[in-house]
Amino acid sequence: MESNKEPIISTNSGQIGVLPKHAPIATAVDICILRIHINDQWLKMALMGGFARICNNEITVLVNDAEKSSDIDPQEAQQTLEIVEAALRKAEGKRQTIEANLALRRARTRVEAINAIS
Repeated sequence: MESNKEPIISTNSGQIGVLPKHAPIATAVDICILRIHINDQWLKMALMGGFARICNNEITVLVNDAEKSSDIDPQEAQQTLEIVEAALRKAEGKRQTIEANLALRRARTRVEAINAIS
């Protein structure tokens, strides 16, 4: 990892920033926005959960899905958010509620990736 890059990622125990010589760790990655500071700019990506490993100045992130904020269609992301909010209101039973809440977290993360202030 070059000294001008600084990934920030949400784990199951909170957000961590990864600087050079970071202690080795393996951790679960939450549904979140990954922020990477590169050459005085922030790259944002919507991550849909997975795992990260930090070792020897490298970070490896394995996730279920990922999208750069610049690749997300704002209108489609907002429509999806509205659809899953409606699905959550109509959810019946524990399983539908859990699935709807998961879809809502994913949809909110996509919208937040677009709107996040660097």
